[in-house]
Amino acid sequence: MRRATPIALGLVTAGAGGLTAALIRAGRRSGVTRAELDRALPGDDLVRGARVVMDRAATLPAPPEQVWPWLVQLGKERAGWYLPAWLERAVPRGRRSLRFLDADFQELAPGDEVPDWGPGEPRFRAVIVDPPRALVYLTARDRENGYRWPESGPPYPDSVLVASWALVLSPAAARDCAAGTRLHVRLRINQVGKRAPWLAARIGGLIDEATVRPLFAGLAERLR
Repeated sequence: MRRATPIALGLVTAGAGGLTAALIRAGRRSGVTRAELDRALPGDDLVRGARVVMDRAATLPAPPEQVWPWLVQLGKERAGWYLPAWLERAVPRGRRSLRFLDADFQELAPGDEVPDWGPGEPRFRAVIVDPPRALVYLTARDRENGYRWPESGPPYPDSVLVASWALVLSPAAARDCAAGTRLHVRLRINQVGKRAPWLAARIGGLIDEATVRPLFAGLAERLR
């Protein structure tokens, strides 16, 4: 049996290291430019000193005014979570997200709450509703109380996870998409797992990527 040469081992190690680095980057950011990463977004001040910040962005084939209504109705017990058609086929028909604008879900104001998926009874609360520019939600989830909003605070005890979720629209550069929209999504979280925070952050980031990327694709389909 031939032994692996130092060169072969080096290539394997380098390849594994490159894959790991790519996964780490995907866990924190995807589709964003350096300028987008560096700029302040509405809602950044809601979770000060965030332990984890995740940025995703995509260019959509419609102006912000047409994208906005789709974002407003997004969510559980509303229009659902948009997925591309090929992926949505795996979802039971009664649970698929809407492919049309529903007037019943177009009303959203600061203070309104939208249920979220996950354990317990988590909810997002709208903080900034600035059509057609920015929609920002805040959530506080008490693990010791069914992941509901804490009964008092802030400040909140260590058992409470606090996160902001910003969806910011701006006109896309003409070279990217004429009359298109740049959608920048930023998630800021105050804490991660206590036993292995680095692992929780990595896994959470990859889950976020696997969730938001199909959302972008599903939105693009609905805008065409």
